[in-house]
Amino acid sequence: MDQRLKKLPAVLGWLALAPGGAGAADWYTGAEREVAGEEWIVAVDAGTTVTTNSSAFGTVTATIAPVATLLDSGLRVRLQGVAGTYSYPGAAVGQTVTGVQQEGTVLLGYEWIWQQAALAGYVGMNVRSNELSIVDPGNPVVGTGLGLKVAADLFVSPTDNTMLAVNASYSSLFNAYYARARAGFAVAPGVFIGPEVTLLGDNFFNGWRAGGHVTGFAVGPMKFSLGAGYAFDRIRKGGYYTSVDGRIAF
Repeated sequence: MDQRLKKLPAVLGWLALAPGGAGAADWYTGAEREVAGEEWIVAVDAGTTVTTNSSAFGTVTATIAPVATLLDSGLRVRLQGVAGTYSYPGAAVGQTVTGVQQEGTVLLGYEWIWQQAALAGYVGMNVRSNELSIVDPGNPVVGTGLGLKVAADLFVSPTDNTMLAVNASYSSLFNAYYARARAGFAVAPGVFIGPEVTLLGDNFFNGWRAGGHVTGFAVGPMKFSLGAGYAFDRIRKGGYYTSVDGRIAF
């Protein structure tokens, strides 16, 4: 089997979709899996993102191939949980407001895998709870609700040593959106370094991030990724972010 084809499902396992909204957690493309991974049917990703703009979020995502394996085109089920906290200066209340956000998502989709590319599309529902430390009339993104969510992943490997990954999602709940693009060049077998750009937001929050990543280095059976760069949002303006993510499949 062509090595580029063999690495595609492992890479896509890192494209678990983070929800839009304040301080949404980020996810990373992965690296070429080991030969024993040919029978993988579940990929579990976990990670955290912290910004100097007073946000910290963690996400756990499971991507499941209910028929065949993650190496084959076919149905996918994605389950995701998100939790985090953030704070901002509340203009309407004249003091700092702290938010606690939790979200659960269930998506059903299909993934197409080719020799040098893979594309996945998902649709489903998400439940999101956003509670504030004090009532802020200027923040409409409060309470618990249910939304329709759609998501897509794209991975392209033009050559054995290069990659481009794009993932995006949108939820009708609070009009939350998330989009991320990453490019990489292999500096070692299965290890990529390159730039990344992220856009995220909802009816209250919006921002962007630009930085770099090193992705795909292994510690035991897990693959890891590190990212860092500049973060900007409309309330706190400029700052910095760091991300650490890990992935295991079985």
